[in-house]
Amino acid sequence: MRTNELDYELPDELIARAPPSTRDGGRMLLIGRNNASRIEHRRVVELPDLLPSNALVVVNDTRVLRARLFATKATGGRAEIFLLRALDATGHTWTAIGRASKPIRGGTTLTVAPGFVVHIEGRGDGGDTMRVRLEVDEPWSAIDRHGHVPLPPYIGRADTDVDRERYQTVFAANAGAVAAPTAGLHFSEDMLARMRDRGIDVASVTLHVGLGTFAPVKVDDLDQHAMHAEWFRVPAETRESVQAAKASGRPVVAIGTTAVRALESWALGEGASEGETRLLIQPGWSFRVVDQLFTNFHLPRSTLLALVMAFAGTGIVRAAYRSAIEARYRFYSYGDAMWIA
Repeated sequence: MRTNELDYELPDELIARAPPSTRDGGRMLLIGRNNASRIEHRRVVELPDLLPSNALVVVNDTRVLRARLFATKATGGRAEIFLLRALDATGHTWTAIGRASKPIRGGTTLTVAPGFVVHIEGRGDGGDTMRVRLEVDEPWSAIDRHGHVPLPPYIGRADTDVDRERYQTVFAANAGAVAAPTAGLHFSEDMLARMRDRGIDVASVTLHVGLGTFAPVKVDDLDQHAMHAEWFRVPAETRESVQAAKASGRPVVAIGTTAVRALESWALGEGASEGETRLLIQPGWSFRVVDQLFTNFHLPRSTLLALVMAFAGTGIVRAAYRSAIEARYRFYSYGDAMWIA
């Protein structure tokens, strides 16, 4: 795929910089998979009533870390450490990126709070990452207590108490993401209950969303784009549910591109249900598991947009985005949704 096929113009005022008043209060553009004539303007809250009653819905239950740590150097200067990935189960050692007025060098010690120090051990394995050690008792609790919500840069503001709740899905369970699986942000407990009342099964996967998922593509040919590794798991009960659904012809509905990548990575990996994935899905991909997709509107020149185009067709997705812009939908993480069915 040529990267310029992922370009589109979005008025700045259509970027959602705050969540809707209620989780399920957003709009939903319904389009037909490989069907250019089907475009409907609906509401997210309608989804439980519109889904096939025999559907299997798969969500990503990753939990977003408060990964932004604001710290002070010994000299009094300010620094920011953005935790990317834990390198041990204790949560003491991490891959991270950092910024300050001057480059942060190995051996530097930064203070986040009394009794919470970040020691820069050196450069990471690649790119601009570094290896850091959190010198604090119970690092996972310290991150949750002193860290800040890792809102995307385009939101353009500091995080608030509202973000601590709303930049997390209601089914978040397994901590490890540094960005939200944004399609899941639309789901309320009421929506889930209504789905179950209709007999719709809900299963979960885990994919710890990393910053690489949202990194803009900087090469002309998408084949040359280097995907970052993200950890995923498809638990046994979900594997069994998916296999039963496929065997009986029931549709598998993925909530978000991260759920798609977890499911398709499992299917591609000859049964490997846990590990790292660098799966890049672009037009031409043959989907093995997913039949329908509920997703947000994605950034230009992103691999997420390429995945959606692979699922529904490049021309259909471009037409859908034009329709959403004309109808003044809200875009990106806190924005409205699209259901491809």
